Amino acid sequence: MKILYAASEARPFIASGGLGDVAGSLPGAVSACGQDCRVVIPLYGDISSEQRAEMRFLCDFTVNLAWRRQYCGVFEARQGGVTYYLIDNEYYFRRGGLYGFYDDGERFAFFSKAVVDMLAHIDWTPDVIHCNDWQTAMIPVYLNSYYRSEEPYHGIKTVFTIHNIQYQGQYSAEIIEDVLGISKSYARTLMYDGCCNMMKGAIEQANAVTTVSPTYAYEILDEWYAHGLDRFLREQRYKLSGILNGIDTHFYDPAGDQNLYMNYDRDSALQGKAVNKQRLQQELGLSQNSDSMLIGIVSRLVSHKGVDLIKYIFGKIIEEGMQVVVLGTGDYIYESFFGEMAALYPDRVAVRIAFDPALASKIYAASDIFLMPSKSEPCGLSQMVALRYGAIPVVRKTGGLADSITDMGDEGGNGYTFATYNAHDMFGAVKRAQAHYYDKPAWEAAVQRAMECDFSWRKSARAYTSLYASLAGVSEEEVERAIHEREKSLEASNSPQAIQPLGKPAGNKKPVGSPAKKPAAKKAAPAREKAPAAEKKSTKAPAKKPTKKAAAPALEKAPTQEKTPAPEKTPAPEKASAAEKKPAKVPAKKPAAKKTAAPALEKAPAAEKKPAKAPAKKTTPKDKAKQGE
Repeated sequence: MKILYAASEARPFIASGGLGDVAGSLPGAVSACGQDCRVVIPLYGDISSEQRAEMRFLCDFTVNLAWRRQYCGVFEARQGGVTYYLIDNEYYFRRGGLYGFYDDGERFAFFSKAVVDMLAHIDWTPDVIHCNDWQTAMIPVYLNSYYRSEEPYHGIKTVFTIHNIQYQGQYSAEIIEDVLGISKSYARTLMYDGCCNMMKGAIEQANAVTTVSPTYAYEILDEWYAHGLDRFLREQRYKLSGILNGIDTHFYDPAGDQNLYMNYDRDSALQGKAVNKQRLQQELGLSQNSDSMLIGIVSRLVSHKGVDLIKYIFGKIIEEGMQVVVLGTGDYIYESFFGEMAALYPDRVAVRIAFDPALASKIYAASDIFLMPSKSEPCGLSQMVALRYGAIPVVRKTGGLADSITDMGDEGGNGYTFATYNAHDMFGAVKRAQAHYYDKPAWEAAVQRAMECDFSWRKSARAYTSLYASLAGVSEEEVERAIHEREKSLEASNSPQAIQPLGKPAGNKKPVGSPAKKPAAKKAAPAREKAPAAEKKSTKAPAKKPTKKAAAPALEKAPTQEKTPAPEKTPAPEKASAAEKKPAKVPAKKPAAKKTAAPALEKAPAAEKKPAKAPAKKTTPKDKAKQGE
């Protein structure tokens, strides 16, 4: 099957939240199931020049949006075995930031229309288009309203995923005809409660609707969670299902995370976490007391994340001798509160009002428990990352938190839960965790059990693959055969699994118990830029445009290679071949050339296997999942 993922953001190019994590990870995971997966996102101005240099121009055309005629360019890039299409329009996307502009409705209507139009200009037609959140909600609407009878559109199915129902793309009814270009005969598709609602249109027009967790799919049928769409969703529930998100377990790995003071795995978890805790206490100015239970909070500081509950019983937490580390940004009322607490209790409370992925890694590794008392949580990735790092989550049973965390009181529990949105119930769960913490043998077993939890994308990818197959008319037997053939192919080639959209290979682990070396992470940056360039040379197809656009990347790459102390990419093989052809003429120098050339040839694949930390430092691939959705 051929699957096209349409999203407003995707790692490793750009991400501001959980949507970017999913759009950057799920396609690679489904690709590992033997499917042809591609991704389309806008070409934002914030995408780095290094990443732009690796793109190849494909085509351009004009997009008709009501009375507007807008240029659209399409660029192509390869990352982690997945093809990405990037939609270029400087007027709409060459701005600082992704969202929050007065014309966001028009910007993403253009993007949706451009995605549909693009299919007539590239030599690839998907069986399924998977749309994500309101920014791509117009794709099913446009497809069914104006394109369905034309080639190559008539057989395409659509899936629409609700990542957060709070954001629905609601605008005044006037934009339906004037901006979106939808005629009055189709306007009812978008009208809801007297206004234009793009998400409602997608739910009605898509062949299947999913949410990012099974519990959230059930919750949004209730008015408490649905933000006004509950009545309509109950009418459409026959096409609604929930599939739990996953995380990239190669990227989030305490055995290879170079941000940590000491790396560790399941078997060395207590020792590694103790060192990370002591060093973080020292760095943040907390009293270095190993007996104090350390509570980690990495979150947006907003109401629906349950910060009100933390604020209400914060004094009791301090009275119990616990320490608290808070990292995040959000509403001023919460930022100022935590700032005051840090000033009152400098040896017990550390607060950083910032966006700091490196510090987030340290907090996950150092924390004994991870507090996440959300009022609502469509899925949540932070609790999965916390488990991966051996921090026991304390969560409210809602959405994806209910699907991923089981209370320690139950068999095989991996955290502490409470059901009612109540500060005293939350504090009760924290107290239960504290009592368990001082039972060291039981706590060690709990930490190891937490780190054993599998929240990789493998299971979710199979569920999505089955959904796509049911829409495309592909049998389960064919799906299983494709998965089996893909696994055999991976084993035969000994290549890293295509489930790694961020490019961090599973083998990139330092010896457990060794300190993380940050200089090594910096050296990886040029190596990462070098590897895709090599890949591009071998896979580049002829572009429809003049070759000037393809030549630009080579010009930009040259100075980067000169700055790098590592062996150069292109000259080394040439010298090697020269040495082999004429060994007799320069007997002293040629063997030396051959010696230096050999590491260059060996390091090329290694560079391809070790890009993870560089993008994490330079861009935002790792950023938002560690900061909370």
